[in-house]
Amino acid sequence: MSRKLKFGIVGAGAVAHSYVRAFEQSEDAEIAAVADIRVEAADAIAQGIRCRSYDGFERMVQDCDLDAAIVCTPPSTHPGICIHLIECGIPVLCEKPFSIDKKGAQEMLDAARKSGVILTMASKFRYVDDIVRAKSMVTSGVLGGLIALENTFATRVDMASRWNSRPEISGGGVLIDNGTHSVDLMHYFLGPAADVQALEGRRTQGLAVEETVTVCMRSFSGVICRFDLSWSMNKGSDSFLDIYGTRGAISVGWKKSRYLDYSHGEWVELGHGYNKLKAFCNQIRNFSRALRGEEALSLTGEDAIASVRMIEMAYEALRKNQENSSISPSIHSEIERAYAMRRSPL
Repeated sequence: MSRKLKFGIVGAGAVAHSYVRAFEQSEDAEIAAVADIRVEAADAIAQGIRCRSYDGFERMVQDCDLDAAIVCTPPSTHPGICIHLIECGIPVLCEKPFSIDKKGAQEMLDAARKSGVILTMASKFRYVDDIVRAKSMVTSGVLGGLIALENTFATRVDMASRWNSRPEISGGGVLIDNGTHSVDLMHYFLGPAADVQALEGRRTQGLAVEETVTVCMRSFSGVICRFDLSWSMNKGSDSFLDIYGTRGAISVGWKKSRYLDYSHGEWVELGHGYNKLKAFCNQIRNFSRALRGEEALSLTGEDAIASVRMIEMAYEALRKNQENSSISPSIHSEIERAYAMRRSPL
C-alpha cells in the first residue's frame, strides 16, 4: 500500500475537529500539522493527534513537507490563504463557502490552473452515501423525467456571536452559509440554474444578515428547485432532499432514505440517511485518491466556481425582490390600520 499522504490543516475551529475524527479512520492520509492564529486552538488539536502546530500557515508551509492542505478558516480569508498554498505547489481542499464573491473564487481557480495544482471545495453532502446512490438512480432514469427537487436546511441556532452572521467575514447570512450546500446539491443533480427567485423571511435574532430565506431555481432542463433555509426555525422534516420524477421519487433523510416507484405505490428503504463522519471520510478518500491519480474528483474547481455564481444569483434575486416589493409609507399605514380594525373587538 502507498504511504499515507501528509495533510496540513489551516484553521482549528469546529470543522477542523470533524476532519480530525475523519482522518483517524483514513487509510489514505494523515494530519501532519495544524495552523491557526489562535495558537492555543492549534496546540489543542496537535496535542491530541501528536502532530506539529503553528501560529500561521506560512510557517507551517515552510517547515513541513506537505502533500496537501485543507483550509478551514472563514470564507473571507480563503483566496489569500489558498493562493499562497497553491503557489507553493500544495493541492488544496477548501471549505465551503469557497469564496464570498466570484472575483476571489476566480483568482483561486486561475492560480490553480497556472500552477497545475488541484483545487477543490469541500461539500460534505455530495459524499453522503445515500446522495451518491440517489444520483446514480437519477442518472439511470429510474425516476423518469425529473420534475422538482426540494431541499431543507432549517434548524434554530443562536447566531449572535458567530462569525457566520458577520457579512464582512461570511459574505452574508444563511443563504451563503447553508445555501452553498443547497446550490451544490442542485448542481450535482441538475447543473447550473437558469432562473432564480428568492424571498427573505423575518429577522428574529437582530442580525445584520438574512436568517430565513426561500429560494426557487429552475435548471436549464426545466426542473424546479426549492430551498428552505433558516437559522431561526426548526421545520422538523425527516428528509433534507426530495427528488420527484414522472415515474418515482426519492427522499434522502437524516436517519433513513426511501424510494417510491409510482407503479407500486409503496416506499422502499434506500439507505440509512446522513452520516456526517462517513461523509467526511468519503471526501478525504476521494481527494487523496485524486491526488494519486487513482480516481476523479467528485467536485472540481469548476463546480466550486459554479456554487459561488449561483449564490450570487440568489442574492441578486433577493435584492431585486426587496426593491420591487417596497410599499410606500402611506399605503403601509393604511394596511396597519386595516389590521388594527380586524384585531379590535366588535
